[in-house]
Amino acid sequence: MSPLRVLLLFFLFAGTLSQNTFAQTASMSDAQKAELARRVRQEFLHAWDGYRQYAWGHDDLKPLSKKPHDWYSHSLLMTPVDGLDTMILMGLTPQADEARELIDTKLNFDQDIYVKDFEITIRLMGGLLSSYQMTGDKRLLELADDLGRRMLPMFNSPTGMPYEYVNLHTGAVRGTNSNPAEVGSLLLEYGMLARLTGNQMYYDKAKRSVVEMYKRQSRIGLVGLGINVETGKWTDQTAGIMGGIDSYYEYLLKCAILFHDKDCERMWTQSAVAINKYLADQRPDGLWYGQANMRTGKRTTTYYGALDAFFPALLALSGDRARAAKLEDSSYRMWNLAGVEPDSLDYAKMQIVNAEYPLRPEIIESAYYLYHYTRDPKYLAMGETFFDSLLKYCRTDTGFAALSDVRTKEKTDSMESFFFAETLKYLYLLFAPPSTLDFDSIVFNTEAHPLKRNSAASTH
Repeated sequence: MSPLRVLLLFFLFAGTLSQNTFAQTASMSDAQKAELARRVRQEFLHAWDGYRQYAWGHDDLKPLSKKPHDWYSHSLLMTPVDGLDTMILMGLTPQADEARELIDTKLNFDQDIYVKDFEITIRLMGGLLSSYQMTGDKRLLELADDLGRRMLPMFNSPTGMPYEYVNLHTGAVRGTNSNPAEVGSLLLEYGMLARLTGNQMYYDKAKRSVVEMYKRQSRIGLVGLGINVETGKWTDQTAGIMGGIDSYYEYLLKCAILFHDKDCERMWTQSAVAINKYLADQRPDGLWYGQANMRTGKRTTTYYGALDAFFPALLALSGDRARAAKLEDSSYRMWNLAGVEPDSLDYAKMQIVNAEYPLRPEIIESAYYLYHYTRDPKYLAMGETFFDSLLKYCRTDTGFAALSDVRTKEKTDSMESFFFAETLKYLYLLFAPPSTLDFDSIVFNTEAHPLKRNSAASTH
């Protein structure tokens, strides 16, 4: 039998299997969805109890060695801050109250440490702002404001694009080589901080950073993977929607929605045209997005991975639901290739490039968005598949562990805070009643922290 015939039979079988799975779930009742939501909630508690027992007061838990892990020399309470709004949404009131008390009394940003601009903003500032809006606890807003003031020196580059690291105590900066995601994924948080504190400087500095990035796109409308924030020169001309670029595009659309920012709306609309023209790759087995040279648009590689799987959600949010559905189908095919998605796949060859699975949430996020907009039960079936895989391959006696190789299912000693903030939150919301969170009244930051929309005048 020819290799081509084998490949065609594989996709035929995979498609039939997917259709049968979805057909079986078509009549999922409210009671069945509620039971799945309850089980996700229980697994959150399982992982949280492991963190509480073995890593309380630290950034996260190493679930195999049962030891705490901190990002820097001083804990910034990454898991409690990142997971707090998920606990509130799940109705885990005692756990949420305990975590909030820990944050209120122990979180101190006056530390002589260099922190990463992007991760600290999306996890800590995003988490503090979201939880403040849910609880009204003014200490959380005070902490976010303190963090914001300490982070502001990162914007003091000649271009206005942020340095990669800033010292929380001294304001010193370092790291001139950055990327669009780190430069352009700050405005949701700093814009919301400006709205809640009245300090317009937060919005203006983060907005300038986005605009300076956009101004440096190529004549065909693409950005590259690496840029020097002092010179504004590109260090890597690879265009794509992968990690390093992904949330730059996400924030263009979401800032247009959250702040009624017409500049962001224009930048998103024009970027989306270039993305779909040069990066989309329609193949016999489905729609994918690969990489291209930012200046010529010529295809360079055919990689798609776990981080890229955020894009169906963004397409759905933009109104492009048909394209979103096609790409989520491809993402689901990637997940089922080994029973858990790899971090990177060469979709032209259907070969795994990076076999890690760090407990990423993006494919679940996209299923949640698509189910919200379409109510198509196949996205519930996808969610159940994701949940079953997590239970089968990643669960430990103290939480959940990332996989070093999805082919062998070998675990690695890591359970990052985004597992609480994103992976389990999106799984829960997929099955929970829509009343759990009014989707159309919030915008999620890229760490799944819901920020409240406001119909009042724009902040900018």
